[in-house]
Amino acid sequence: MIVALVGMPGSGKSTVGRHLARHLGLQLADSDHVIEQRIGMPIRAYFEGHGEGPFRDLEQQVIAELCAGDELVLATGGGAVLREPNRRALHQACHVFYLRSTPEELFRRLRHDTHRPLLQGGDPLRRLRELFRERDPLYRQAAHYVIETGRPSVPSLVNMVLMQLELAGLVDSTRVPSPIDARPPRA
Repeated sequence: MIVALVGMPGSGKSTVGRHLARHLGLQLADSDHVIEQRIGMPIRAYFEGHGEGPFRDLEQQVIAELCAGDELVLATGGGAVLREPNRRALHQACHVFYLRSTPEELFRRLRHDTHRPLLQGGDPLRRLRELFRERDPLYRQAAHYVIETGRPSVPSLVNMVLMQLELAGLVDSTRVPSPIDARPPRA
């Protein structure tokens, strides 16, 4: 089973993916980290030196390789869905969750981030709104499930994914915390 997470930059794919992988006992593959290891530099530097096209070519190759594997949680880069072959590979090979966040919520989370190349300079909130308009339909096309992130905690988001997997018969109910287990401990 491959569980893939798609969504806008800052929607929580890497963080939720890390917790989900740990809970399921699976390896986490973060496509951006795989790319950085392959190119030997940060994505931002690669973007600046080579442009978006060559980066997307490499991303498509990495997504195809990861989707051909088995038993992992895959956190994708925010733009992975821009190419149709990526959307198709993810949808066909994985159980895809779209972690959906509004541009305003993303801006709140990312306003001090200096590592995301598409959000540097100008008006980042406007840019997030543009990206959301462009990408929301593509995320939906790739996804089997949509999880509204809003302000839930990471454990709550992980539980939402686990519950969907349980309802689909993909995860044994003993691996999904009950609502009582999900509550914070009393002081």
